[in-house]
Amino acid sequence: MATTLATTDGRTATDSRTSTRTTLLDAAQRTFAHKGFSGVGINEVLAGAGVPKGSFYHYFSSKDAFGEAVLEHYYAQYLADMDVVLSRPDTTWAQRTLDYFESWRLTQSLDDCQGRCLAVKLGAEVADMSEAMRERLKAGTTGIVNRLESALRGGLEDGTVTLQDEPRAVAQSLYELWMGASVLAKVYRNLSSMDNAMATTRRLIGA
Repeated sequence: MATTLATTDGRTATDSRTSTRTTLLDAAQRTFAHKGFSGVGINEVLAGAGVPKGSFYHYFSSKDAFGEAVLEHYYAQYLADMDVVLSRPDTTWAQRTLDYFESWRLTQSLDDCQGRCLAVKLGAEVADMSEAMRERLKAGTTGIVNRLESALRGGLEDGTVTLQDEPRAVAQSLYELWMGASVLAKVYRNLSSMDNAMATTRRLIGA
């Protein structure tokens, strides 16, 4: 039977390990979103997290395993935030959908996005580099499209959304539209692509 040891501040050793692991994941999420995956060394992440250099391999077997964990951590947070927006009471499904994309516009296009634009930054870079990381990206993006599809179906039911295609196809198209707009926002360093994406979104869902 495992024994859990208490630290001097009252936390258990298990709590301390979980906290350190989360600190590393949060620091890496911010750093990778700014500099990419290949251009960042483990020592830079450790320094940014304030974690001793010898600690990394207590938590992760390799940099690729670390990258996979960072993506899993990122999507868990992202989807939880998305669920909050899409479950707001006393709001139509059309408005919830538009609120989600307005949140995207405000957070995914910023140079200093604090890790919230990780998928935009790493999508093309790691897809051919690591199969495990590609699968994490695929699972995360599928989760986003699933939620958009549910929101569109809700909009059809409450009469605030009209579609010219099946909800799944529209949800996939919307995600692809906004991913492309996010990349162009970084290229041009302005939000015109995001504004165009919002206008197109309104037309696609009849809002």
